[in-house]
Amino acid sequence: MADVNRGNRPLSPHLQIYRPQYTAVLSILHRATGVCMTVSAILIVWWFIAAATGPEYFELADGVLTSILGNLILLGSLAALWYHFCNGIRHLFWDIGAGFDLDMSYKSGMAVLAGTGVLTLITIIAA
Repeated sequence: MADVNRGNRPLSPHLQIYRPQYTAVLSILHRATGVCMTVSAILIVWWFIAAATGPEYFELADGVLTSILGNLILLGSLAALWYHFCNGIRHLFWDIGAGFDLDMSYKSGMAVLAGTGVLTLITIIAA
């Protein structure tokens, strides 16, 4: 490879220089919520298995899921479910070719975040 004088500039955008794009952060969050829902589904299945196993084992599983940490995990799972749902609808619109311009992309991202908050609160109030 030819010796190119690069000066003092970085070879690639660094985290101190490059600011992640709003849509990229929402996309990464969409993937992360999918993983988080899988983990919470495993916890819920564990709770069901414990209920079928016996009262002693169920008390342990129920104690874990109804503890403060368990409630926070389930609340996060609820928010992840609604975020994944709302962002999935956004992706369906993208699949048909709508909403790709930058302004609409930012607006739909904000709508996803707002919808997540509202639907999570409605679910908590209804439960």
